[in-house]
Amino acid sequence: MNTTDFDRFFLNDSETGIQSFNHIVLEAQHLLSNFYKNNTNAFNGSAPKEIEKEIQNLSLTSKDGDDPFTVLEDVLKKIVNNSIHVSHQTSMGHLHCPPLIPAIAAELIIGALNQSMDSWDQSSTATYLEERLIKWVSEKLTLPPMSDGTFTSGGTQSNYMGLLLARDWFCDKRWKWNVKIQGLPTEFHKLRILCSESAHFTVKKSAFQLGLGEQAVVTVPTDSNKKMNTAKLTEEIERLKTGGLIPMCVVATAGTTDFGSIDPIPEIAEIAEKHELWLHVDAAYGGALMLSQKHFHKLAGIEQADSITIDFHKQFYQPISCGAFFVKNKESFRYLTHHADYLNPENDEEDGLVHLVSKSVQTTRRFDALKLFMSLRIVGEKNFANMIDYTLLLASQTAGVMEHNEDIEVCNRNPEINAIVFRYRGGLTEKLNELNMFIYKKILHTGTALVAKTKVKDQVFLKFTLLNPRTTIVDIEDVLHSISQFAAEYENREITQ
Repeated sequence: MNTTDFDRFFLNDSETGIQSFNHIVLEAQHLLSNFYKNNTNAFNGSAPKEIEKEIQNLSLTSKDGDDPFTVLEDVLKKIVNNSIHVSHQTSMGHLHCPPLIPAIAAELIIGALNQSMDSWDQSSTATYLEERLIKWVSEKLTLPPMSDGTFTSGGTQSNYMGLLLARDWFCDKRWKWNVKIQGLPTEFHKLRILCSESAHFTVKKSAFQLGLGEQAVVTVPTDSNKKMNTAKLTEEIERLKTGGLIPMCVVATAGTTDFGSIDPIPEIAEIAEKHELWLHVDAAYGGALMLSQKHFHKLAGIEQADSITIDFHKQFYQPISCGAFFVKNKESFRYLTHHADYLNPENDEEDGLVHLVSKSVQTTRRFDALKLFMSLRIVGEKNFANMIDYTLLLASQTAGVMEHNEDIEVCNRNPEINAIVFRYRGGLTEKLNELNMFIYKKILHTGTALVAKTKVKDQVFLKFTLLNPRTTIVDIEDVLHSISQFAAEYENREITQ
């Protein structure tokens, strides 16, 4: 077979390759444009088993290669139709944002270039753009000049990196122990990480992945606004020390998953400094407030953190995945740097080459910085700020509407960001868990909207996460009306049974 027969499968300088690329990209563009032009729901309401059956019946491969149009037809019918449509204004369940159009375009360029962000000779110009964006975010967060960072897959990886550096920094400081070379010290089982009871589950997940076990995580009670109680934090640190245990790190959360609550970072930073503990701030959700003039003050004290998590695939409206991890002092990355002769040899650094793998737990990594760059340039900082501020205003308005509905119980009447936790009570005093689960399922499987469910003190609650700046208070009122109708359906069903 002549090697030129393969031209049609790759984007290259041949006429065949260019035509093939244009054909499939234009067909995919038409498919998505036509679908969204006619789409009216966040989800089509199909049951899990129905969707599973459709995918099971889908051909996965072909012997000689199918026509792209035939494959795209299958993609439309089996995949696109059955997907969660996060760009719809009634998709208000999770921290799952509608992606910006410039970022979607960037995804095409990222895929075509296929840069690998580990070594300079696999990414060249992409390396420098990522470094500039890391610097830009650091300045927005008012981090010191010695700060640094890296793009990550998201909050899970960033939180892991924060606790990894905290562990190794602490062992180095306290015992002059090099975990990277020597493994865990003999007293590692005494190390403790403190976080609020509302902190993200990845704090515990990271702890066991780092060999410390979930037992290493000590949760601190929160106040009525779901923020860490700093008086209790001090008590816990003293209790641990008195009991012969060794606190090493405090995790403050800037935007809890359910309530969007922001811990009192300045107070926590002061406590961490007093006790010589590493301070990690998980701002995966709330970090976007750095772009808001109205709400930036809510991140006060974040510049004192030793490490920070930011997610761009939340309120920066980037396609998944796109996150970043920052450190106050770039020297902290020495705890994970490893040099390989074939990838990032030390003499390359002496020659001025930048190999980003030296500050990442990943090796092969996507050029996600391009998405953020194109979005910032095309959308603009002012529009970003307006979108974020609008969703916070919408959340406040939504809480106000709920307050005037005697059938609804709202947990956070003054939402800090744009998440609202509530449940429907109606005239019932019993079976509220069953009622709200019924409502949740009816909303989902009638295609009415996409809301989330959670638990507060073992009770089932519903949640709106209002990330979409296209959502209006009228959309909210329509969903609330549907909720009342489903509640009435449940109550009528109870009466007739």
